[in-house]
Amino acid sequence: MELDVNSQSDLNQEQKVRLLMDFMHRTMMHHAMWFAEVQHQYGREKALEVMKDAYARSTSIQLNRLAKTLGFEMRDGVPAPLLELPEEKLDQLTESLAVNWLANDGVWFQAVEFRHGLWDAKRCNDTCWAHFSPFEAWSIRNFLDLPENPGLEGLKKALQFRLYAIINTQSITEETSDSFVFQMNECRVQAARKRKGLEDYPCKSGGLVEYTTFAQAIDPRIKTECIACPPDEHPDSYYCAWRFRV
Repeated sequence: MELDVNSQSDLNQEQKVRLLMDFMHRTMMHHAMWFAEVQHQYGREKALEVMKDAYARSTSIQLNRLAKTLGFEMRDGVPAPLLELPEEKLDQLTESLAVNWLANDGVWFQAVEFRHGLWDAKRCNDTCWAHFSPFEAWSIRNFLDLPENPGLEGLKKALQFRLYAIINTQSITEETSDSFVFQMNECRVQAARKRKGLEDYPCKSGGLVEYTTFAQAIDPRIKTECIACPPDEHPDSYYCAWRFRV
């Protein structure tokens, strides 16, 4: 229903809050669109270099402005109220953000599926992973300050800092001098389907894109092999397994 208002000053309290949230969404989308266009113009590697600078400056500007507006302290570029949270609450907040990321992914998939069908949704999903997975690897590399070409040890470390690592159960096995096997032992998405009596979601096509591009973004020498991933048969001990080799 169209709002019966002529300007922002006509909004009531709830409407102003909803507009505030919409402003946040617009800012997030504008950030993503800037990256997409710079990547289009200069390629991924140069776009990531630009974004590293833009993200650092933009985050500092935005947080300091919010701190001044809302009256909270900043300490070394971090909101003090978050630093003062009990560790248990901070861990809960981190998990909530990871689950929200997964929910956002699922909502997008279903929005495409309901309008255009399952296979179009899978096609969009796989292409999205081709962009997101190397970005997440880049983000983790920056967070951990990993060296260039950190090898399998760097990949093992990076896998522990993915969003998935917060909400799923995973393990590393069969380690040799030049390879290791990564298993997703408990997958939140597949476990939910299992509780509903549904078959595994056939995620192999997306997984091949996801894990291959993630590993290569950590170290381009690393090769990825799928051991099993739905619709493949797999043991009860894991949903998917991947071998990484230099």
